[in-house]
Amino acid sequence: MRAEENSRSIHPVQYRNKTDLLEPQQVEMIHEASLTILSKIGIKMPHRKVQDILAEGGAKIDREQNRVYFPPDLVEQTIKQAPAHYTLCARLAENDLSLDGNHGYLTLDGCGLQVLDLNSGKLRKSTLRDLEEATLVADYLNEVAFLWPIISAQDYPASRQPLLELKAQLSMSGKHVQAMTAVNGNSARGSVEIATLVAGGADALRKRPIISNFQCSISPLAYDPEGLEAAMVFADAGVPTGFLTMQICCSTAPSTVAGSMAQANAEVLAGLVFLQLYRPGTPTFYGSCATVMELSSGSVCCGGPEDFQMQAFSAQMARYYKLPSNVGTFATGAKASNWHAGVENTLSGTISMLSGADMMCGAGLLAGAVIFSFEQLLLDCETYELIRRTTAGIKVNRETLALDTIASVGPEGHYMVEPHTLAHMRELWQPSLINRAPYGKWLAEGCREAEEQAREKARWILDNHRPAPLDNRLLQEINQIIENY
Repeated sequence: MRAEENSRSIHPVQYRNKTDLLEPQQVEMIHEASLTILSKIGIKMPHRKVQDILAEGGAKIDREQNRVYFPPDLVEQTIKQAPAHYTLCARLAENDLSLDGNHGYLTLDGCGLQVLDLNSGKLRKSTLRDLEEATLVADYLNEVAFLWPIISAQDYPASRQPLLELKAQLSMSGKHVQAMTAVNGNSARGSVEIATLVAGGADALRKRPIISNFQCSISPLAYDPEGLEAAMVFADAGVPTGFLTMQICCSTAPSTVAGSMAQANAEVLAGLVFLQLYRPGTPTFYGSCATVMELSSGSVCCGGPEDFQMQAFSAQMARYYKLPSNVGTFATGAKASNWHAGVENTLSGTISMLSGADMMCGAGLLAGAVIFSFEQLLLDCETYELIRRTTAGIKVNRETLALDTIASVGPEGHYMVEPHTLAHMRELWQPSLINRAPYGKWLAEGCREAEEQAREKARWILDNHRPAPLDNRLLQEINQIIENY
């Protein structure tokens, strides 16, 4: 690896067109089914202030059951207040991400509990230091556009983990952070204080929110009061706040994909309506990390055709509502960086890109988003880049058609020393990890595979890459905030 490779820019997907797997009539049927769920069955939202806001907006509240019933007109009118496009700002402005509907961005996966140690290869509990190192590697990788806390800081008390994780990611990277482990009012307030400090004040954070957040529904058909409280805290600060469902077919959602989508859509819509009634115009997004139950064990599958369908359908439903999407991508069920992982993550990445997902979470985890692997993170980025380049299209003009060069070479010639070849050959994709060496050379060099290459590259990044640091005074003040909470 060369030292000059430290200077890298983000590589977004640039969408030319998007593939819809649902027919327009099917989209309308899912929408109507969700409106029926919202108006007739209701969503449990056990937070008095949230209930008051929704009641004032026209929803019917069953206080005894903590159930909210949403009239269809309220849903359809309120979600129109959410902005269709906005920017995810970063600590370093060069890393800002425009959610304009024409670009897609990759992030890390979230909240793994175990790590495959980079040196020993052994499985162990995750630590704050692991998150710092994973963030450092992600900061270097131009395929990773923004950050989730990919692993939990389990060497600290659970109450302090969200704030320590946010500090780690802001200090180890200049990219946007989606602080998705802040799931109660206390951790949300602490997160806003830290982000306010780093951004340069409350007005600066509102103008350039360097963090975002989302809250998950509790499938089926519920939200927890702590998550709703956190959403209000973030919205008050002007921080983009989305809603995401992680339902499991056959377990916390119907066994049919259509039924699961109708329920998931209703859950996300309930959160969106509440947020727009509370703070009209708050930047938000439509999120889904849906999967199915493994029928032989009752565990989570991750990586089957139903997962891929729900990725595509979720991105399409988000477009129907004119909202950015955040779609679960990669997160293989494989327990190692093997053929199984490669097949599932290649299909998953392809589906998300063809479907036009605005945000794709996330890279780097194995075993259904439980185990972090440096090698898998790098392999996922290689897969992402391969698919991104495939879907990017080509330029067709006088220069690229190369008619003059073709005429110059003529029949039975070759292009190896032509000026046109020298001018354009470096535009061709070159792998970072995939071994394209001839068989004899591959054999002579010890049959090195991509996983070994990835391991070496991760070590190189950790040894050589240095992110733009936070000021020591800021770090001390962040530490004080964490102590206060």
